[in-house]
Amino acid sequence: MRVGIEGNLLKWTLNQILGKTMTDHLSQDTAPVKEAKEKETWQLRLYVAGQTPKSLVAFANLKNICEKHLQGQYSIEIIDLSKEPQLAIEHSIVALPTLVRKLPEPIKKIIGDLSNTEKVLVGLQLISLINE
Repeated sequence: MRVGIEGNLLKWTLNQILGKTMTDHLSQDTAPVKEAKEKETWQLRLYVAGQTPKSLVAFANLKNICEKHLQGQYSIEIIDLSKEPQLAIEHSIVALPTLVRKLPEPIKKIIGDLSNTEKVLVGLQLISLINE
């Protein structure tokens, strides 16, 4: 089952973790934008297998990273492979949770709970964006 950020998947549990709804400040362009490069919306997909602790932590970490470093210029799609296992083969997902950056290109993949913020920033190529 594909669930956009406004879907029910993980919502109740993540409300407990984050203390707010999953839709707070997601995809809202609230920060001033200086360059055209920064206006790009980052399209991210998080592949999970149900509401496992690791999946919940991965989503919470991803949301925190996006809010801090992308200032509302992103969208997150959660794909539950326990509901649609064929997508693992179609999208070349070999481990869970897996984060896929669809846009901006090139496509990037990061496996794990995203707890090492520095590695996630490097993997998503956000470090150069931050340092500019």
